[in-house]
Amino acid sequence: MLAINLSQRKALVSGVCRGIGAGVARQLARAGCDVAGCGQNGTGGTGSRAFLREVEGQGKRAFYQQIDLTSKHGAEQWVRQAVRALGGVDILVSNAGRNFFKGATACDLKTWTTCLELNLAVHWRLAKVAKPYLEKSSHPVVIIITSNHAWRTIPGCFPYNVAKAGLVAMVQSLAIEWGPKIRTVGVAPGFIDTPSNNAWFKSFPDPATERVRTEQRHPVRRIGTVDEIGALCAFLASDYAGFISGTTLLVDGGAGALM
Repeated sequence: MLAINLSQRKALVSGVCRGIGAGVARQLARAGCDVAGCGQNGTGGTGSRAFLREVEGQGKRAFYQQIDLTSKHGAEQWVRQAVRALGGVDILVSNAGRNFFKGATACDLKTWTTCLELNLAVHWRLAKVAKPYLEKSSHPVVIIITSNHAWRTIPGCFPYNVAKAGLVAMVQSLAIEWGPKIRTVGVAPGFIDTPSNNAWFKSFPDPATERVRTEQRHPVRRIGTVDEIGALCAFLASDYAGFISGTTLLVDGGAGALM
């Protein structure tokens, strides 16, 4: 059996305190990475402590910083501190984001600007700031987490889906302009078992019934896990994925195959 071995490599993962970011950090550490993470939780928060415990529990170095990536120098501050703490960077997983579901008519300019800043511009700034450090690596990879909403969405998800569609184009541009030295790949999760999606289930009168209904809409008859997204990121960061660049992989349990 082939094993993914990322020992001696250093990864930066944004948004590690919960959800997909936590799963990505955990799986990269299991594959051998030292991991630097960031989030909105303080260093004593539940999510940040869980991140540090997961990474250090694998015998790897961990660094965490509370940061607002939408602030003027947020991306630069985190990347600089993280690279200093780990001694370099080989892998950037730009994950942090948030749902902004307003609809095209109800959306106002403030919501539009805030959504595109966090869900689109921050990913570009993180990658741009990390680029000089990544160029010093023998195995540099940028992985950008987008969403299945980049291709197919539902009423009321504007402007979130617009930002996520922009990330698909960003992956293409970075791969073209920064290759062959740096590979850039996108990952587009579908319905994943995260706190935000659990909150969505709870918005229904019968959450359990709605969850079953959602699971049945997937050919695999379930929703995904954060560790499955994390495992994919570990594979994409490895040498096994050396010919994958400039594309975004849809990970949705087959839901996108249904008409």
